[in-house]
This record gives sequence, C-alpha cells and structure tokens, in this order.
Amino acid sequence: MPLPQKGRPKEEIFAELERFKARDLDWKAGRVWAYVYNPGDEVREVVHRAYTMFLAENALDPTVFPSLLRLETEVVRTVADLLRGDEDVVGHITTGGTESNLLAVKTARDWARTHRPEVAQPEMVLPITAHGSFHKAAHYLGVRPVVVEVNPHTFQVEPETMRAAVTPNTILLVASAPNWSQGVIDPIPGIAEIAREKGLLFHVDACVGGFYLSFLRRMGYPVPDFDFAVPGVTSISADLHKYGYAAKGASTVLYRNREIRRYQLFACAETTAYTLVNTTVLSSKSGGPMAGAWAVLNYLGEEGFCHIVRTVHEATRRLIQGIHEIPELRVLGEPAMCLFSFTSDQINVFQLADAMARRGWYIQAQPSTPVTPRSLHISVNYGNAHQVDALLADLREAVEEVKRATPIDTENVRAMVAWALGSPDPQEAFRQLMGTVGIEGGELPEELALINEILDLLPDPLADALLIDYFNNLYV
Repeated sequence: MPLPQKGRPKEEIFAELERFKARDLDWKAGRVWAYVYNPGDEVREVVHRAYTMFLAENALDPTVFPSLLRLETEVVRTVADLLRGDEDVVGHITTGGTESNLLAVKTARDWARTHRPEVAQPEMVLPITAHGSFHKAAHYLGVRPVVVEVNPHTFQVEPETMRAAVTPNTILLVASAPNWSQGVIDPIPGIAEIAREKGLLFHVDACVGGFYLSFLRRMGYPVPDFDFAVPGVTSISADLHKYGYAAKGASTVLYRNREIRRYQLFACAETTAYTLVNTTVLSSKSGGPMAGAWAVLNYLGEEGFCHIVRTVHEATRRLIQGIHEIPELRVLGEPAMCLFSFTSDQINVFQLADAMARRGWYIQAQPSTPVTPRSLHISVNYGNAHQVDALLADLREAVEEVKRATPIDTENVRAMVAWALGSPDPQEAFRQLMGTVGIEGGELPEELALINEILDLLPDPLADALLIDYFNNLYV
C-alpha cells in the first residue's frame, strides 16, 4: 500500500488495527495453548505501563540511559538467584530464547577459538529433542550440530549417548530443562559430569523451565537438579516472556562467570562512526521489555509467582488426567511441568488439531521423528488454566468427530510423495503437490491436516526447503 498523502485520524487507525486482528484466535479467553503467556489483566496492565515508560529508551549505550543498565542488572541478578547461581554468575537480557541459545553457541565457538585453536570445524552435541534454535545457531555460526537420539519411552537423552558422540572437534554439549516437545528434563548432572571430564562448555536450555521449575522447587515439589547448582553447567537460558510472564521480547542468558561471558560480547572500533559495543546480538534495543520484566518480577514477587505456578500445576494435572481418560489418546513420557504432548494410535492427530481449531482452540501439531510419534503439544499458563474443563469437553467431541470422518489416505499420500521424490525436479514437483492442498501463494491455509501429513512424510531437508519457499511467498 502506498503511504497516505495525508495522515489518518488516530481513531481510524486503531479501528483498522482491530480489524486486522479479526482472524486471530482469542488468546485472552484462554483458547490458545502456545505462544502467549497471560498473567491476567491486573498484572498485564502493570507490565504494559512499565513497558511503555521505557519504549523509546535505547539499551545500546548505558552511559546515555543508565536506568536500563540498572534494570538489566537487577533482572539478571534475580534470575541468577532463582537458578541457584552464586555472585560470580553474570548474564544479559535478550529478545527471546532463540537469541539466548544462539548467544550461548556463539560464546562456545569463540571460547574454543582461544582455548581450543586446533579445532577447525567446531561441533556441538545435542539431543533430537533440543529446540530448533540450536540448529539455527549452527547454521548462522558455522558450528556442526551432532544430533543424538533419546530414549523412546522417557524422551530423555542418555548421558552415555552424549559421551559417545563427543569427538576432538566438540566444543559444546546442549540439554533441555525441559524440552519443548514432551516437557521432559534431560539428566543434567550426568551430562555435566561428561562436560567437566572432557573440558567442554555445557548449556542448559531452560527457556520454558527456568522460572517454573525454580518456583516448583521452592514450593517443595521434587525437581531434578538442572541449574547452576550442578557443577559443569556453564550457561543457562531462561525466558522472561514465557513463565516469567513478562512482555514479549525478553529472555535471559546467564554464564557461570565473566571469563566465559566475555566471549559473548562484540566490539568494533574499526569504522569512522562511534565505537560499537554490543552485549547481545542487537545494537539498538528498546528498554520496554527490560522495564516490563523488572516490573512483573517486583509486582508478583515470590508469593505471586508461587500462586500462579500452583494454579497452573493443578490445571496441568487435571488436563493430563482428562486426556488419559480418553481411550484414543495417550500422553507421551512423564512431563516435569506444565507443557506436554499427546498422541493417538487410533486416529490422525493432525485431523484432531483441525477439529479443535474449528471449535476455536489452537493446539500445536508436532511431526514424527525416528523416536517420537506425531503428536499434539499443549502449554498450560495462568491465562488458560481456567479452560481445562471446556478444552477436555471439546477434545472428547473432536475425537468422536475424527473417528466418524473420512481418514486421510496415508498410503495415497505416501505414493504421491514417492512420485515427487522420483521426479527430475523433486522440489518443483513438491511445490505443485503442496499447491493442490492449499499451501501456495500469499494466503494462509484454512486447514492443516493434509499439509502436515505431507510434510511429515518428507525427508527433513526437503520439508525445510518447501517451507522456506512458502514463507518466501507469504511475506512481501
């Protein structure tokens, strides 16, 4: 659209912005079970006010805005305390878990350049359940990901499997507390012992678990050790905008000490402009997310967070129990907190996700892997904890609907995939194939079951290429 010749009235602008949201799912009603973490109207108002107070302030230069230095320092010290770090633990606020994990990999790569200069092709060892942000970091930073399988029953990685994958090129071990897909905590102490034995850095991705698990422990629940209390853990990521209930754009990455953290930082005095010093990936960085995070930590306090965690934990227990009582469904593994996945041996869960979407719910579909079946993922938070009974009622109805519906002909889809793979130009063949099921051009598909079915049967590199093509066309 061209820029208007004259500015538009603010009422008209806000009305149109509301119209843009017409197809968005109603997260405020608690019907979206991923992506949004809602602490309730009162807390959200506190975060919003603090965020907008510091919206224009720029964290690029702390000499200009020392307020942001103080906000970041106090938030990091609070998170370090929750993660049982001592006074040597340091860190920074980032824009999200992906940036936090990317920085941990960058730090390990640059640390190895000094301490392991003989390593020409650095590698990191990570389980198949590790978040995709580590693969993104590997792609960006030239670090080879060595992916190992997990126990197909517990969905935890075995420490000895990690040990067997270590080579002279290994610079970093990665594990999750918990992983996103099944909500299971990897055996952090066992992996940390391998890191210590072999002189490696070890990053724990606690983006979803850092806050929640820490408060569970303080409330007396049994929580496996995963944080800085474990010798050998050298860095941890923990999101503020997930179960810290801060506004979007706020995570943390913490290091055992400054000697490790210094490899995260970047400086450049080699231009005619100002000397550039960056603590994280971004240069200009709004103070809004920092202020919002600081505000929610101080507004809720330990008592407020414990109330939220207790409420969410009980809701999760009831939800898992309710899913267990639906004969066609089963929960995978033993989730450690309030996110988990479930599957079915009797119905197509991709069709089940569409059936729930028609009822106004968002549940995240997860493709199969060599050790995990296709499944649906649920993240419970304070804003949807009150919807457990309604979700279960619709889930039972949706299961019956899918049982009555015509199932996707998986063998026919498999044959189409085999035909496309055997064509002279597989990528073009799959573009045509995906076009027949609605994934083309600049439009969002109405239903995803058949699309997910095709993607699930594709080799991962080809699925990645097709999705890149689609998103390349979706955005201008």
